[in-house]
Amino acid sequence: MVVPVDKNNITIAVIGAGPAGMISALAAAQKGYRSYLIGPETNSNDLRTTALMMPAIKILDSLGIWENLKDKAAALSTMRIVDGTKRLIRSPVVSFHSSEIGEIAFGYNMPNVALNNAISEAVADCKLIKRLNVSAKSIVHSDDHVTITLEDNSHVDARLLIAADGRNSKARIAAGIDCRQWNYPQTAIILSFSHEFPHNNISTEFHTEDGPFTQVPLPGKKSSLVWVLNPERANRILGLGPEGLASAIEERMQAMLGKVTVITPAQAWPLSGIVPKAFADKRTILVGEAAHVFPPIGAQGLNLGIRDAINTVKAIESDSQDPGSQRVMENYNKYRKADIWVRTGSVHALNKALLSDMLPIQFVRSAGLELLRNFAPLRNIFMREGMYPGNGLRAIAKALCPTSKSTLTN
Repeated sequence: MVVPVDKNNITIAVIGAGPAGMISALAAAQKGYRSYLIGPETNSNDLRTTALMMPAIKILDSLGIWENLKDKAAALSTMRIVDGTKRLIRSPVVSFHSSEIGEIAFGYNMPNVALNNAISEAVADCKLIKRLNVSAKSIVHSDDHVTITLEDNSHVDARLLIAADGRNSKARIAAGIDCRQWNYPQTAIILSFSHEFPHNNISTEFHTEDGPFTQVPLPGKKSSLVWVLNPERANRILGLGPEGLASAIEERMQAMLGKVTVITPAQAWPLSGIVPKAFADKRTILVGEAAHVFPPIGAQGLNLGIRDAINTVKAIESDSQDPGSQRVMENYNKYRKADIWVRTGSVHALNKALLSDMLPIQFVRSAGLELLRNFAPLRNIFMREGMYPGNGLRAIAKALCPTSKSTLTN
């Protein structure tokens, strides 16, 4: 006879104490599960920012995180796409307004340091999470549990392992989950800057021959920047120094925010992609960058990771007797497969379309943006799908087959 899970005992271990790992532990705690959170503190020198869509913001609010974070975040009320190429076929400027779908904002942008600190405070206040500030050294799988040896040679046994240890996940490798990996011929330059004119909560994405140049609002007259370039040009831009870099940003943005001053060091991140062949196996569930990696286009990364965390708990609750059972593994794979594949494929296709010099692809891209600009119902569906995965697809299915009930799920 199998004894039902006693939530008073620690049966879950989370490896990786970044935002995806911490949120996974908090989401499990919200349902009464105790867990070990294994890994050192997050990088305090991370200069990146994260744009979280409203569904993710609502989850942070439910976990008691948003209240301590909202003053450090800027609303994203309008998203604008501008063709900054010099190609023969250019696309029209398209603006997406959150008010069109009844939302105050699509989401909020915030510094990673502020986000990580707010989540860390919630973890520290949670009595159901036991924090272990050491890395995992090795992982051994048994039929009914996983044994984790830590760098201090102590051991942790758990019936379920949540792998949130990044793109080079040791937990994913230990579980024998293979993945497809690839590199892009691009590097992302990431920094923050102040500017003369207010951004009015507008995020502008310039499409260039090298990839997107994306300005995202921060509180006050400040914005973050993700500038995707080919590696050679990225190195030249990085060598300009703060004043030269500011001038290059002003020129690329057509001076729409006035004089620019770079306020953080620029960091360079080579772009790559990862998709595992499974998202759960051998009592191991993959979340965050252990489960998906793709270019920083469309604010998908951590939004996807937060959905991983919520669906992890949903999968665990499908088996009241064993949080690491095969049923849980199968359900998690079912819950996450479509979402992750669709998001990864969409970002990959968009990035490839930006890089392509083929006229047919440029024509299709331009025609698609023109249709979004002029056809409000399609624009509405596009925005809803971006914020609430599956909603836009359900709307299309309903329009095509109004008498049938859609079976699409989030």
